[in-house]
Amino acid sequence: MANPPLLTPEQRQQALEKAAAARRQRAEVKDKLKIGSLSLAELFEQADRRDESGTMLAKLKVVSVLESLPGIGKVNATRLMRALDISETRRLGGVGQNQRDRLLKAAEDPEYRRELLNEQRRRDEEARNR
Repeated sequence: MANPPLLTPEQRQQALEKAAAARRQRAEVKDKLKIGSLSLAELFEQADRRDESGTMLAKLKVVSVLESLPGIGKVNATRLMRALDISETRRLGGVGQNQRDRLLKAAEDPEYRRELLNEQRRRDEEARNR
């Protein structure tokens, strides 16, 4: 495995500060999602921007964003990801338009989300019983 690049103490400090700022921003976004002051659609819009902030948000994992939404916990977030056929490692910036549309519908329409989750539960149960 390659060694990390050699940095001067100033470069290292700048990199640490940038990483800390990114973590703070991602945590802030998740908190806003939890309390409902930011919607998933608004988050996608922000992540699409080509500025530094948008680039940071595009690196958020979709599963952690879903976990932050009200009414969706860890179990339902991973189940929704499977139901929508989205890899658990997918990041916001890597979500295609069809996946995005289905994610937005699942986030905004509780009935659709319930149907997806129930169907995935059934599939999971069938797979366990094989």
